This record gives sequence, structure tokens and C-alpha cells, in this order.
Amino acid sequence: MTHYKNTLKMTACTLALVAGQVLAHGNVTPQSVDTKGLEALGEEWRDTNPYREGHPQHELAIKVGASAYNQNCAACHGLEGISGGITPDLRYLEVGDYGDEWFKERVINGAVRDGRVYMPKMADFLSQEALWSIRTWLESIAVEE
Repeated sequence: MTHYKNTLKMTACTLALVAGQVLAHGNVTPQSVDTKGLEALGEEWRDTNPYREGHPQHELAIKVGASAYNQNCAACHGLEGISGGITPDLRYLEVGDYGDEWFKERVINGAVRDGRVYMPKMADFLSQEALWSIRTWLESIAVEE
């Protein structure tokens, strides 16, 4: 009986911790991203991913993007881009211009529903270079439906 009670207590504690993480989306502290070596993109946002395959810095952008994602996105969107189901699984984000449009809109405007922040405006914290490098990495791990 004691073993059963301990198992129940552990399960309840685990669920409480998970619930706390689910509700914590609003208090994200973005980490700086070292984009040294990537082409500077300026202040005006590009409409499409400038580091897409074919760009001379494509491979560097993937490396920078992987690191930037792990530091700033993985807590909510999952390690290696694999969502646990609460937030969008970014591996399924369409590759190409339409996916770029959605990505750009989301990182610039964030996601707010009923006054609750589900995703902060990441462009307020990270450079265009850092964010497009994240997009480049996401494209490198994309999964087709």
C-alpha cells in the first residue's frame, strides 16, 4: 500500500510540474545569438529566407540556427523541433515562401489569445539574422506530410 501511495504522489508531482511548464509560455527570457559570419540583413525585414539552400552561408546559418533554436525555442517547441503537442511542431512548417510568410508573421507579432501570450514577439529580442538562421535550420529538419 505504501508503494502505491508513493507512486500516486510522484505522479501528482510530475503532473503539477508539467502543468507549470505549459502555463509558462509568457515569461520567456530570450538568449543572445552569435551571428558572426552571417551576412548582415539590415533593419528592413526580408520577405523570404535569405539563407536558403544555394546561399554561400547556408551551412553556417544551419549551425547558428540549431544553436539559436535550442537556446530560445526548444523549451516550448521541443528538442530537435519535435513538439509534445502543445505548441506547433515546426518540422512541419512548409518549406518555401508560404512557410516564410507564416514564420515571419509569427516571430514579429508573436501569438496572443484572450490576452495570454503564447509566444513572445521574438523579433523584439533576436536579430533578423538569428531568426532567419532558425528558419534555415528548421527547413533542414523539415518533415513532409
